Amino acid sequence: MTNSYLLEVGVEEMPAHVVTPSIKQLHQRVADYLKEERISFDSIKEFATPRRMALLISGLGDKQPDIDESVKGPAKKIAQDQDGNWTKAAIGFTRGQGATVDDIEFKEVKGVEYVFVEKHIAGKSVAEVLQGLPGVITAMNFPTLMRWGYNNLQFIRPIRWLVSLLNDQVVPFKILDVEAGRTTRGHRFLGHDVELKQATDYEDALQADFVIADQAKRKQVITDQIDAIVKKNDWVINKDADLLEEVNNLVEWPTAFAGSFDPKYLALPDPVLITSMKDNQRFFYLRDHDGKLLPHFIAVRNGNSDYLDNVIKGNERVLVPRLEDAKFFYDEDQKITIDEYVERLKRVSFHDKISSMYDKMQRVAVIAQLLGNHLGLSDEELADLDRAAHIYKFDLTTQMVGEFAELQGIMGEIYAKLFGEKDDVAAAIREHYMPISAEGALPETKIGAVLAIADKLDSIISFFAVGMIPSGSNDPYALRRQAFGIVRIINARNWHLPLMGIQPELAAAFKQAGIELPYALDENKGQVRAFFLDRLKQLFSGEKLRHDITDAVTDTKADDIANVIEAAQAIDAHKDDADFKETIEALTRVLRIAKKGKLDKEITVDPTLFVNPSEKKLYDAVAAVQAAAADRTVAENFAALRSLAPVISEYFDENMIMDKDEKVRRNRLAQLTILARLAALVGNLDDLIVK
Repeated sequence: MTNSYLLEVGVEEMPAHVVTPSIKQLHQRVADYLKEERISFDSIKEFATPRRMALLISGLGDKQPDIDESVKGPAKKIAQDQDGNWTKAAIGFTRGQGATVDDIEFKEVKGVEYVFVEKHIAGKSVAEVLQGLPGVITAMNFPTLMRWGYNNLQFIRPIRWLVSLLNDQVVPFKILDVEAGRTTRGHRFLGHDVELKQATDYEDALQADFVIADQAKRKQVITDQIDAIVKKNDWVINKDADLLEEVNNLVEWPTAFAGSFDPKYLALPDPVLITSMKDNQRFFYLRDHDGKLLPHFIAVRNGNSDYLDNVIKGNERVLVPRLEDAKFFYDEDQKITIDEYVERLKRVSFHDKISSMYDKMQRVAVIAQLLGNHLGLSDEELADLDRAAHIYKFDLTTQMVGEFAELQGIMGEIYAKLFGEKDDVAAAIREHYMPISAEGALPETKIGAVLAIADKLDSIISFFAVGMIPSGSNDPYALRRQAFGIVRIINARNWHLPLMGIQPELAAAFKQAGIELPYALDENKGQVRAFFLDRLKQLFSGEKLRHDITDAVTDTKADDIANVIEAAQAIDAHKDDADFKETIEALTRVLRIAKKGKLDKEITVDPTLFVNPSEKKLYDAVAAVQAAAADRTVAENFAALRSLAPVISEYFDENMIMDKDEKVRRNRLAQLTILARLAALVGNLDDLIVK
């Protein structure tokens, strides 16, 4: 017989962003628990609203399968004394297995006799297993936790009711003073307590009491309602997926409606209006067919259509103060110049251990010029980059950004254009924050991309220099995201910049610019390099790159992030080639022998000491590769190294490296060391696994 089981955890309203991750976590934890307890099941269906997490498990087995196992004990010579009497070891072993010495059998394992007991473990009933679910529930993790009453339990919100129903029978358990039963709760304002006869009644019973428990169905209801309003009014809507998800997790019985605001507010920039509606009020904004914002919005209430006119008026009334504030800030902000805003940044702290925001901009301006020169920017581009770097944080001191922090950078671009700045300078002010998430959009302009790298690089180096280095999950200044952003920008643009060892060059540039640093720039250079290499590993992991290739290319002394990426791509592109194994084996043999040689940095090869033709052949081939290495890409250097494989094989066939003659031996080690250093341009090929 198969069974259906309903588990519901009823809580006070959870934050919208927690609802979906929480039900996914509960699903995974319960599934893992059932598997560990050897209870079979067919499927688990999720239900979630702001007030509940529920799972309907179908196809549950009746019980755990019985287990018959042969348990091995001590060796016979330990289990019995010389007279054949059972020792304490044997007696203790059988007692631990719930048996007696009469149950002992002897079996031979690899020529030695051991004590064995045949053990039968009867499987527990599914109801007995399900009584262990409180431990699964209370072990859940949340971004924020609450205690309530005089209890020590921490949970996302206080637990108010529990449902535990196996078919039509309650499986009793208790969390704190809340006992599981068969009673769930309908909509907070429209519904009542609902007694369930069967576990499978859950969804329909709640639907009848103004709760759409299925998240996907609830979201579809919202979508259909919005679409109907948009179609009726001939509007155009951007159904923002994140906003739709958030709204869906704020309601149990959705009713969408349209509201309006005074058209005079359309004089505000679109981002200001959108932020006021979307981010502050969870409203969907609307456009006409020409893409212009309309003085209307769509919102979703948690309830039915009763008294909807009052709800609409209330939402319209709440929006007006936000728009009025925005209009005031927008008008007032334009009365002050950019230079005045920049001057105010001297009183804005970047971090109390590092500097003001103004001082950060001075450092970033130096870094940006250094990077721009590395990239060969034109004089005009360098001038625009310098202007952007000296003002790019100015909007932090505007009233608009003070009230709407999510508009930082966005308002900077808008105000910069109003104040007459060039378009690429204005765009860079917005783009320097990008990407704003691990997979977020990258800067589109060259100036914006350089400024984004410079700003993030300064933050990483500065925080590392004062010992504020991310550890574990602790990364309050999002340095991992910023470093990964740099890696992504470089990868997208294939820019060659020596970022992983740039500190000495930066120190010289700061000194020349007259900038005194409140920290030592070089002290954490190795940690910064390792930090960037970890972000490269993150990039390669996302691209499903083989682990050994990742290890090979990140086990490097290279400073150029783009070179590491190129090395990974080059090796990955040829890993399935017919000659790949031969190439890597030849080169790794070179690496191993060269490592044993331990020769100094400055080495030379003396052709007059060559004994066999293969030495001259390898010497000429390596010299040709070496001469062109600096002008080649990593991929081209890897191709050149691959072409050496037959020459290397011939060399090893004909020569004994550790020759009795010390001069010949050192000369051959010198040849291999030079070749090993060329191979190091790609990475540590010794880490590659070839089959």
